[in-house]
Amino acid sequence: MDVSPFDNSGSSKQGVSYTYKGHDGYAPMFSYIGTEGHMLDSELRPGKQHCQKETPEFIRRNVEQLKKLGLDGQCLIRLDSGNDAAENFDEFGENYFIVKRNLRKECREQWLATARRVGDLAESRLGKNVYTGFVEHRHPGNDEGRPAVSIAFEVIERLKDAKGFDLLIPTVEVNTWWTNLPCQAGTVIDLYHDHGTSEQFHSELKSDMDVERLPSGKLCVNKIILLCAMIAFNLLRSIGQEVIARAALAPQKINVMRWRMKTVLQNIIYCAVRLVRHAGRIELHFGKRCPWFDVIEDIASS
Repeated sequence: MDVSPFDNSGSSKQGVSYTYKGHDGYAPMFSYIGTEGHMLDSELRPGKQHCQKETPEFIRRNVEQLKKLGLDGQCLIRLDSGNDAAENFDEFGENYFIVKRNLRKECREQWLATARRVGDLAESRLGKNVYTGFVEHRHPGNDEGRPAVSIAFEVIERLKDAKGFDLLIPTVEVNTWWTNLPCQAGTVIDLYHDHGTSEQFHSELKSDMDVERLPSGKLCVNKIILLCAMIAFNLLRSIGQEVIARAALAPQKINVMRWRMKTVLQNIIYCAVRLVRHAGRIELHFGKRCPWFDVIEDIASS
């Protein structure tokens, strides 16, 4: 789950206001499911709205939708540091979660001392120490009335710069995550870094599908338009996955796990056809040299 601001600068649409990205627009929240990036839910919000506002309700709605899908296995919910709030933990249910912590005023040198004491030193370049591990005694929101939640940490101490020169004062970088995953800290870190893939999904929606500048002056209408865009997004994603499943029929080599929306549009949706109405039927007549005809026919007949 993540927020991705829409740039609607120069407009006076309802809900358009200054976003944290430094432009006027909206601040919608999205949730994506699966490695392919199907959109599970979307919620259009005014640009000035903080990313945490109404997020517990958003999480609750998504968890209910997951139950209705009846998927095998257990879900992992990933959230950024803007959603480091105690009330979110009440909505996760039995699902796994990784929430990037907001360090706020926590002392980085104290985290370095903790990492040296309980962490594992990973291999790195000379002059750079990377410690990973867990601490188990912290409570979300510093509320001791709540159960303690594990914190995976990554503390990076740099004694030299990238060129090998000694630093007068070593720099300390601290990254921490709330999690209930029963795995190594390095696995938690890798799973969170994959959260950045959602930025590609945002880009496909805003750039490839050209949904960023919403057309209506009314917020409620733009919410409906965004929901329609979500349906189109998932249809295009499904078509792309169907094409990949039929890579043997494709006129070009396909060795990827996911197609971008732009690729789906250019190769499949934009195929030239003639629309023919005959005998009460509507038919699509393809050209004799349409390279993607075999793939499209097999998808349509399945």
